Amino acid sequence: MKKIMIDMDDVICDGGFLSLVNQFLKANYTLKDVKSYYIQDLIPKEQYKEWSEFFNTKNVYDYVKFLPNTYEVMEKLSKKYELYITTAYIFRDNEEYSANNLKNKFEWLSKNLPFISPDNYIFTTNKEIINCDIKIDDKLSNLSGNAQMKMLFTAYHNKELTDKELEKNGVIRVNGWKDIEKILLK
Repeated sequence: MKKIMIDMDDVICDGGFLSLVNQFLKANYTLKDVKSYYIQDLIPKEQYKEWSEFFNTKNVYDYVKFLPNTYEVMEKLSKKYELYITTAYIFRDNEEYSANNLKNKFEWLSKNLPFISPDNYIFTTNKEIINCDIKIDDKLSNLSGNAQMKMLFTAYHNKELTDKELEKNGVIRVNGWKDIEKILLK
């Protein structure tokens, strides 16, 4: 069976971080308001210490939802491919929370994707070291390294990447799980 590396955040599920930012700020931001990869950049610098204290009391995965068609397509893929969930867990501005985040990710995956063995969870920031047949991620730099096929999953922060830039990196864009299904389950 061919091996597929699949990112978790903004590929399998999303919404948790934005929900917590909105709770904290008492705001109604949408992904269209986010101008960087890091949603927490919406937090004013003078409130960042208070934000970290608030965030440390939360489980971001209590607020996420599956992206459309994720579960159904991944379940079908699991019958034809070996699926590896490869996800980072260290927060840029809040490393002390990272151990909790790893636990929370593990628990969410095991509860919500029962057809993928926990043996197939890989927690790492350096996805370049992962050798597999197919890589699916929303961050272009995470598609570096060895793979026969690399798919950039469209997300709020990568829509500006041009087809020329993707082609230069040997990457194709997928706009959702139905695109992945058409490509990998023909």
